[in-house]
Amino acid sequence: MTLDPEDSKIIVLARSARARNEAREGAAVRDETGRTYVATDVALSSLTLSAVQVAVAMAVSSGAQALEAAALVTEGEGPSPADEAVVLELGAKALLVAGPDGTLRD
Repeated sequence: MTLDPEDSKIIVLARSARARNEAREGAAVRDETGRTYVATDVALSSLTLSAVQVAVAMAVSSGAQALEAAALVTEGEGPSPADEAVVLELGAKALLVAGPDGTLRD
């Protein structure tokens, strides 16, 4: 599968965030204007959010109306139904999922 260069970019950004914070997950989203938002998962005793949820919240709180693309980098099984739902709700056609090495999963 050949990715659009901009989609490859958000996978690289998600990988970088995950590595930098030594997090379980990294995510990146691109809004309708081309701005990108990068995040890792949050795991506190009082708050648990996936990396996708944090990235989407950052985009929406910055004024994004829609998403063009979203990517998740994880060692885990993949996105939760909630992650997929929020990405689809904002108009992205799919949530790209890759392993820590950047290899895209089906």
